[in-house]
Amino acid sequence: MKKYWVVFRIALSERLVYRADFFISTFLRFIPIITTILLWKAIFDGSGKAQVGGLAYSQMVSYYLLVMVVRAFGSMPRLATGISTDIRDGELRKYLLQPIDYLTYLVTLRIAHKLVYIVMAAGPYSIVFWLCRDYMPGWPSGVNAVLSVVTLVLALCLGFGINALIGLMGFWFLEVASFIHVFMTAQYFLSGHMFPLGLLPDGVQQWVLLLPFAYETYYPTMIMLQRLETGEALRVIAVQFVWVCVLFVAGRVAWNRGLRRYAAFGG
Repeated sequence: MKKYWVVFRIALSERLVYRADFFISTFLRFIPIITTILLWKAIFDGSGKAQVGGLAYSQMVSYYLLVMVVRAFGSMPRLATGISTDIRDGELRKYLLQPIDYLTYLVTLRIAHKLVYIVMAAGPYSIVFWLCRDYMPGWPSGVNAVLSVVTLVLALCLGFGINALIGLMGFWFLEVASFIHVFMTAQYFLSGHMFPLGLLPDGVQQWVLLLPFAYETYYPTMIMLQRLETGEALRVIAVQFVWVCVLFVAGRVAWNRGLRRYAAFGG
């Protein structure tokens, strides 16, 4: 594990070089949440209902604020594109010649990147949450805090597993940009990022909840929002863990079979 610790420290140092960019981009990410809050205020005013999709207006606002926290863990920008590019351009061969596991190497890089992002975003997030404190559900209990941390870690693992699997399709397809586009669109709609999945019709919702996307964003957000009882939260975490295991096995199978096809062209 020493080599991965070295990778982690190097990646940490690399990301800290761009701390100003991290800080500015983090602030800019809060602009869409303002328009979203105003949009949902108009929806609630227009509907004349106290609740929409099982959530009151204050809960809807806090839902979107917490979605930002969950996405900070689960989102993996450019991971799938990076893997497919390494495969297509022949850059993957340099990792195969070194005593390092490519996927573990990528996990280490992502953990370092996430750590830097969370530290740099702590200030802006604190300001926004303080300004919106009247909408927040209050401090969680000790049990809910532990469950929230566990579900966030599993959301990170889910995000990595799904994106890595998409990227590994580069072993079989020369260009996977279309797959990545379809995946990102589906993830945006089916993960609860765009709207709470409780707004979906019951029949559609049952099918959507069979996919891993809901366990990447929607359910972790509902746990942090304290909308799930302890037993139901534990069931969600158990399903998350099962999906992580499934994606891990699928990723390893795709990796091993893909290497048999890999010719290391390019570079």
